[in-house]
Amino acid sequence: MERLLDEDKEWGLEHDPFSDPEEKRVLLTALDSFRQYRKTAHYNVTHRRRQNFYALPTSQWQMLSAPPFNLLSKLERVDNAIDANSDIASAMLISGLRSFDLKDREYEGVATPSDMDKARSTIRQFYRDWSAEGDAERRACYDPVLRDLESVFVGIRDKTNVRVLVPGAGLGRLVFEVCRRGYVVEGNEISYHQLIASNWVLNHTIKGQAFDLYPFALDFSNVISREHQLQKVKIPDLHPASALEGVVGQPTVNGADRMSMTAADFIVHYGEERHRDTFDAVVTVFFIDTAPNIIRYIETIRNCLKEGGVWINLGPLLWHFADRGPAIKDEHSTTTSKERSGIEAPGSFELTNEEVLMLVEKMGFDIQSHKIRRDGSGYIQNPESMLQNAYKNSHWVAKKRP
Repeated sequence: MERLLDEDKEWGLEHDPFSDPEEKRVLLTALDSFRQYRKTAHYNVTHRRRQNFYALPTSQWQMLSAPPFNLLSKLERVDNAIDANSDIASAMLISGLRSFDLKDREYEGVATPSDMDKARSTIRQFYRDWSAEGDAERRACYDPVLRDLESVFVGIRDKTNVRVLVPGAGLGRLVFEVCRRGYVVEGNEISYHQLIASNWVLNHTIKGQAFDLYPFALDFSNVISREHQLQKVKIPDLHPASALEGVVGQPTVNGADRMSMTAADFIVHYGEERHRDTFDAVVTVFFIDTAPNIIRYIETIRNCLKEGGVWINLGPLLWHFADRGPAIKDEHSTTTSKERSGIEAPGSFELTNEEVLMLVEKMGFDIQSHKIRRDGSGYIQNPESMLQNAYKNSHWVAKKRP
């Protein structure tokens, strides 16, 4: 089957990650977290529950293990679901090892609990981005910005003349959808967990609906029915390379020529002079609140946008670094806090939506449109859960001033 991206374009790495000890460590821990997914999920989710279950008085656990409860047999179903999810983790691990030509086993045993949490959330995210059942969340978050792109560039018949950047590309679905509409698109992602996952689904799956995913199998709270907890979905909902073969009006344009990914710190990479005035549009979805210092994000977007280019944004303001403490010198590091760059640079603050818009305008943009979307959107939300969280997303289009 044709690869969506050429092999040398899969990762967009401008340097060898093994040349930097810290980057090598982060990559190896990500790979190891997928390797360990099966073992840790079985231990933390079902093994511990069985231990607690058998710690009950005998009469109680015997009652709960018999009909109509059958809790022990239901834990076996959860184990089966974990095994299905683990097949996805293993497939990502294999593709990652091949991509980096890792033949030794130096990655084994290096993942931390934090890395394991990232592996679990990455696997779960396939529900949102690459299952048919996640379409409602995609329509709420991706369709509005795709319509904005169409509106802004309606007068340009050949969309290959329009270059779009998608920072925080995650599992690559928005990048894929932008490419599917004929634009030249570049995704950017800093997380190796997300990069390994997007690389696998875009380049190494051979057909649609090839894998079973149980996105909510590890959740035991706010469950109405075990059938809701053990809902099975198929991923990917379509085969990316095959889907691009039928781009309307441009059937001969190879997706590999119009889609690329970069693995880098957004601020460091796109803040460079060589990226000045490069893109016609920047699309940020659930991204700007990942900034400890949003001024740096705005500076970077302004740098890489062409004059008159548009910035389309949709998402909440769940500031990811709200609990960040003051920078503390690591006695084992030779790098001072003042020398740290990109997202690691010291300092952070949180703004309201009104303040964000004022800052965007102050830093060289004209807000063309803005609304708080009242339709609400979840994020990897089980629609049958007793607990429902929804964001009222800030959605705006801004134009770069001269």
